[in-house]
Amino acid sequence: MNNKNILYQHGTLALLVPGLLEGTITMGELFSHGDTGIGTGQGLDGELIMLDGVPYQIDSTGTVNLVKDDFTLPFATTHSASFNEFSDFNNLDMSSFEQTIIEKSNSQNTFFSVITKGEFSKMKTRAVAKSNKPYPTLVQTAKEQSIFESDRVSGTLLTYYSPEVFHGVAVGGCHSHFLADDHSIGGHVLDFQLEHGKSEIQVFDTLEQHLPINNSEYMNHNFDNDSIGSAIDEAEK
Repeated sequence: MNNKNILYQHGTLALLVPGLLEGTITMGELFSHGDTGIGTGQGLDGELIMLDGVPYQIDSTGTVNLVKDDFTLPFATTHSASFNEFSDFNNLDMSSFEQTIIEKSNSQNTFFSVITKGEFSKMKTRAVAKSNKPYPTLVQTAKEQSIFESDRVSGTLLTYYSPEVFHGVAVGGCHSHFLADDHSIGGHVLDFQLEHGKSEIQVFDTLEQHLPINNSEYMNHNFDNDSIGSAIDEAEK
């Protein structure tokens, strides 16, 4: 049985920066470490959100697809859901929501996840089309992203918080993916206005970081000149 206090992460955001986008774990393998999470496919093939043991991919056309066990990912975060009651939120934009959950959690120096189910008067997300070798950098890929917007939608917002000291391993601060109840919109969240939502929280005391040591490009890459922090800020926030 998986430990509810462990956050499992395969790969790092840093390896995406120079374009190390080869899939190095399968969805089937990832699900042995949790039933809830976020990630992206090989070549940044869409944005993934895993809810209740079901993996969904939002592709560059905005279509929501179910992901098979052999689908590969270069980067993903997962955990075994055991959320606790947290708070109801009303009339918050994305910045205010993130600031509020950080303050209310009293957990800014560890990892936690917040799942929010509610009504959104605005939702703006993105997804990226799959690229092939030679893979472009993260920033280059992000410039080709597809943007999706909805003025009123019900759905699930899954947010992971990482302490700023881990920026590069993950996104320092909050990183959210979304899926509408009717699958009309989803992906990596760029902005939203939460009209009303009920949030639950799960705090982790352990980060299990799994690295793709069988991937020679990752093992031999020199990250010294990759400007990791600024590239992640530009592409992810």
